[in-house]
Amino acid sequence: MCRLLGYISTRNDITLRDAVGSAQLDEFKEISRIHNDGWGTSQISTTHRDAQVNDGGAPSPAAFENIYRTTEPAYLDHNFESLASTPARSSIFHLRLASSNLPLIPENQQPFTADGISFAHNGDISSEDGVNLVHNPDITVSPYEIAQTGGKSDSAIYFAHILHFRNAGFALDKAVEHAIATLREQYANSSYNCLVQTQNQFIAVNATGHDRLADRIAEVYDAYGQREKAADYRVIRYKQIDGGVVVASSGFEQKEDEGWEELPVNHILVADVATGAFEVRALN
Repeated sequence: MCRLLGYISTRNDITLRDAVGSAQLDEFKEISRIHNDGWGTSQISTTHRDAQVNDGGAPSPAAFENIYRTTEPAYLDHNFESLASTPARSSIFHLRLASSNLPLIPENQQPFTADGISFAHNGDISSEDGVNLVHNPDITVSPYEIAQTGGKSDSAIYFAHILHFRNAGFALDKAVEHAIATLREQYANSSYNCLVQTQNQFIAVNATGHDRLADRIAEVYDAYGQREKAADYRVIRYKQIDGGVVVASSGFEQKEDEGWEELPVNHILVADVATGAFEVRALN
């Protein structure tokens, strides 16, 4: 189970600190003492060079992408401050708390990225008796499709389902919806909260199967004396900013009077990276 934070900004590239505020970012970083199984980010930024120049290789792009993932927790990694201070037009940040005894290896760190799509998941996809998705041979996607993600976790298999439906011709937001619907046929009560980004779209989903706090999560937060921060553990909120939107799971202060709104359960937020316009609608 993890913490998610992401944003888009169409007016100009901004930093994560710009997007959420210094106090909130410091809280987000601090919670990595609990979510201490590594962290990662995927950022899309405006290039500093002339775009579409034939300079000997591929034509220079209008935007460049950074992918960073590590098994070191964010609060101990000096690269966190550097990347949180890197201006971007679109970013996803992910703090990991490994679930279901899945290994702490670089391949399982998020965001995953494939085919120009970045993906970060907050949830554990397991059966009612606790058997994780990774042990299920009866799934829609092939081993090759899972390998495309670079990961070996339930989150990687979730992402593989999105890629499967995207490759079948569905628009990205519809591919996300189809992936959730397919996985829910066997894992109805699992959490599918996620952030997805490309150079054209930014997507956030609140798709929890229930709102109760898992005993394991409660025990972890209790051990750090921060049980109150887990009260709304499965909540996703969003806030409109100038020329864009910021989306986050809980774990740092998100006041309603400062513009934060709750993304309802079983809803998807789809934003246009070019215009900053976004819609919130129920999942199909």
